Amino acid sequence: MKALCLEAPLKWQQIEVAEPPSPGPLDAVVRVHQVGICGTDLSGYLGKMPFFSYPRIPGHELGVEVVAVGSDVTTVSVGDHCAVEPYINCQKCYTCRRGHTNCCEFHQTLGVHCDGGLRPYFTVPARKLHISRKLSFEQLALVETLAIGCHAVDRAAPKSNEWVLVIGAGPIGLSTIEFVKLSGANLVVMDVNAQRLDFCRQVMGVHHTVLASEGAEQRIRAICDDHMPDVVIDATGNSGAMSRAFGYIAHAGRLVFVGITTEDVCFKHPVFHRPEGTLLCSRNALSKDFSKIIQLIEDNKINTQPWITHRTAFEDLIAVFPSYTQPSTGVIKAVVEVGL
Repeated sequence: MKALCLEAPLKWQQIEVAEPPSPGPLDAVVRVHQVGICGTDLSGYLGKMPFFSYPRIPGHELGVEVVAVGSDVTTVSVGDHCAVEPYINCQKCYTCRRGHTNCCEFHQTLGVHCDGGLRPYFTVPARKLHISRKLSFEQLALVETLAIGCHAVDRAAPKSNEWVLVIGAGPIGLSTIEFVKLSGANLVVMDVNAQRLDFCRQVMGVHHTVLASEGAEQRIRAICDDHMPDVVIDATGNSGAMSRAFGYIAHAGRLVFVGITTEDVCFKHPVFHRPEGTLLCSRNALSKDFSKIIQLIEDNKINTQPWITHRTAFEDLIAVFPSYTQPSTGVIKAVVEVGL
């Protein structure tokens, strides 16, 4: 069967791979219907994702159908439609035993450290499948993106009377925005792209947006009742933006990095020490986040309809993928329909 492989940065290849064998006792074979393209895939293509290894079949935002299950699987059945939790953890290390399965010491993310879903079928541990009886495959493919934002906001733990600044209005920033809104906290979004800020205001219902430029700090302070935000969440993965973010928190504030960069992030220590800042990183998500998000979408508390701006067929992806790296394309979220 055909698969799409990143042989190296900027180098796609269509390859032939074997169909998966019968699943092991705790595994399931799934048919891939929809694959979301996210910032990790774009960074992997550009050679800017530090955890990405080559050659690699990408694809970790997945809407799938179960086609076979192992002898000991009781959580899913053939025919179930599922989102995939792509974070494969060992279940045995000190980190896993403490419940931090998202950052297992031997962690493998599908499509990043090991091969992912840009192929018609593959095998996955059945415990990583999350069923929905209502959602479309496209919606199921969005669950992982939303899980990243969910975990980041849980790390930040904003209170309803606090101000939260989200820096970066790409897909990860948008998923973060969804959960800041659900927290009841006051929200400000900043980006370098005016078109994305328009999307936040007109589609996401964000009242306060700031274009990242000279004077941004003063505009943020004016919005936040004459102080800086209690929480800053950086979803850019840009080292410059991440370095500047240290100066945006209020006293006793929290800074959360959900974006990733291969470059150095630098700050002057007094800038962060003076307000007694707290620095947090947010990596991946937890199993409970997937179940929570599926329920929120099913209950119409998260509207996924505006997210998907671009669709492509599996056989066309190599040709169109470079355009997704260009802001002028206007991509919020692209999805790939995987044919047989």
